[in-house]
Amino acid sequence: MISIDWFLALSALLFCVGMIGVLVRKNAIVIFMCVELMLNAVNLSLVSFSSHYGNVDGQILVFFALAVAAAEAVVGLAIIIAIFRNNLSVDINNVNLMRW
Repeated sequence: MISIDWFLALSALLFCVGMIGVLVRKNAIVIFMCVELMLNAVNLSLVSFSSHYGNVDGQILVFFALAVAAAEAVVGLAIIIAIFRNNLSVDINNVNLMRW
């Protein structure tokens, strides 16, 4: 049996990789994927704690978080596609929605 420490370390590593990706990258799709990576890292820690303590509440919360993440992915990709159609680029430095 693998201890909870390994799962929490993996979760922290994935969250840090996602956070660095959000802060460093300029492509909107890559930033969106990094946000999803951070969400999945949190889900991994919730499932780890739920399994460790023998309670299913964390797993139920992850189920609802994944359902919300699926809806968020659809809306986020639709926004990215709409921006790409207007600007022909997904570089966030070129996106200025307040421009006349």
